[in-house]
Amino acid sequence: MNVEHSVLERYSQGAREREESLCCPVDYDRELLQQLPPEIIEKDYGCGDPSRYVREGDHVLDLGSGGGKVCYIAAQLVGAEGHVIGVDMNDDMLALARKYQAEMAAALGGNRVTFRKGFIQDLALDVEAMERFLREHPVADVTSWHALRAWQDEQRQYRPLVADESVDLVISNCVLNLVGDADKFRLFSEIFRVLKPGGRVAISDIVCDEPVPSEFKAQPELWSGCIAGAFQEHAFVDAFVRAGFGAIRIDQWAVDPWQVIDGIEFRAVTVCAVKGRGSECVDRGHAVLYRGPYAEVRDEEGHVFPRGERIAVCERTFGLLTEGPNRGDFIGIVPRTLAEPQAWCAPAGTRRAPAETKGGRQMADRGRSGGCC
Repeated sequence: MNVEHSVLERYSQGAREREESLCCPVDYDRELLQQLPPEIIEKDYGCGDPSRYVREGDHVLDLGSGGGKVCYIAAQLVGAEGHVIGVDMNDDMLALARKYQAEMAAALGGNRVTFRKGFIQDLALDVEAMERFLREHPVADVTSWHALRAWQDEQRQYRPLVADESVDLVISNCVLNLVGDADKFRLFSEIFRVLKPGGRVAISDIVCDEPVPSEFKAQPELWSGCIAGAFQEHAFVDAFVRAGFGAIRIDQWAVDPWQVIDGIEFRAVTVCAVKGRGSECVDRGHAVLYRGPYAEVRDEEGHVFPRGERIAVCERTFGLLTEGPNRGDFIGIVPRTLAEPQAWCAPAGTRRAPAETKGGRQMADRGRSGGCC
C-alpha cells in the first residue's frame, strides 16, 4: 500500500470540500482568526494549536501546512522581524494557502509567509524544482534515473528547501502520523537538522495507548485518517529523545479520546522539546534551582536536581532548562562574571556554592502556578 498516495487523495478532497472526519475540536485564539479568510478556516484539519508557542521575531517552520491556517496565525505573532515557512506535498492545499497570500500580506503589512512544496521527512528536497527538472529530463531508463538521483543529491546539498539550522521553531498540527513508519526516524532527524541551536519544537499529533494492529496499517483510510500511523504514547516521546532533543515535555493532553477503535484510545497531545546548543559541555559557573513540587527530578542525560538546591550545570544544560518548555520549573543563576570555559567533569547533583554566583543574574520565571499574591 502506498501511504503517500492515500494521504494525498484524502487531503486533496479535503481542500475541495470540508471533511469533518479529519478534524479534532481545537480552540484557537479568536482574535487571530478574525484576520483569516473563511475558506481557510473551514478547510483546516488538525488536532491542536501549536501556534501558541510562537514568539515575536521567530522564524517558524510549519510541517504539513495544508491550507495555511496555522501559518497565517503564526505570521501575526512573529511580527515584522519574523517569518513563517509552510511545507506541504499536496498541490490542492498549497493552492488554497497561496490563493490568499497577497490578501494576508496586505492585512499584515508585509509578506511574512512562504509556502514550499516538499516532503516533511526530506526537508532538503525542493519538490517543485524537481518537477521542473523532470519536465525537461523525463526518466525513461537507468541512465536518466541516475541523472535524477545526481540532481537530487546536488540540490539537497547546495540549494536545500529548508537550510540547516535556519529556523527557531518547528510546529506541526496532526501531520507526523501521516508519514510511513519506515520514514519516521528520518522525519525527526530532519526536524533536528533545520533547527538552530537552542531552537524549539511544538508538535500537536494523535497518539494511542496501545500499539496499532498490523491490520489497521493495511487500510488506506486509516492512514489518511491519522489512525494507522499514530505513535504509541511513549514512542512519541522516545522519537524526540533518539533524535537528540532535550527538555522534552508533554505539554497538552486531551482528557477525552478523539476516537476509540477496537478498544484502542486515540487522543490529541502536544509535545515540546529543545535542540541543545551544541554537543560540547563546558562549565562557566552556571547553576539552576529546581522549584518542586517533587523531591528531585532527573533528565535524559542523568543530571539530578533536588528541590531547592543550587545545582551546578554546564552552559548547554543551563540553556535547555531556562529557555525551553520547562523553564517555569527552574530558576536560573548566571554568575556576575562568566568563568573561562572548562571541560565539564562534575558528577551529577554537584552543588554550586553561593559564593560562586553571588551578585549574578537570577532568571526566575513566575512558574506554572502564576504566582501566589
